[in-house]
Amino acid sequence: MTPNPQQADPQQVAEAVGRAMYAADAATRGLGIELLDIGPGRARLRMAVRPDMLNGHGICHGGFMFTLADSAFAFACNSYNKAAVAQRADISFLAMVPHDAVLTAEAREMAGGGRSGVYDIELRDQHGKLVGLFRGHSRQIKGEVVPGLT
Repeated sequence: MTPNPQQADPQQVAEAVGRAMYAADAATRGLGIELLDIGPGRARLRMAVRPDMLNGHGICHGGFMFTLADSAFAFACNSYNKAAVAQRADISFLAMVPHDAVLTAEAREMAGGGRSGVYDIELRDQHGKLVGLFRGHSRQIKGEVVPGLT
């Protein structure tokens, strides 16, 4: 079967969606989160832990870890250019994250189909240590991230 020349390349679609989402996502940019990589059903983001992200114990506040993972989830579940939002999400904090850490969140689609998806996100520090596990359930809504792209 000959591929449809009108059909957009999934990697190019994901990259265009990533650029558009990052430009529109003030929260992610405001926290200094960087989009490192995106592809169909996956994304990798990085965040340096700043002094204003520390809790009363002098370690990274769990809310910032959740936000980093949630942003990776959002980029991954929207990477097909079908607008999607979180239906539910949870996180397990596996290790304390010190003040000078650089965290990477890697999101992977675990199940998809129809309007729902399940994504697992691993949070690791700059040494590769697993510090958190996040699972997000997505739900597609009406519209596209980049209208007319697909």
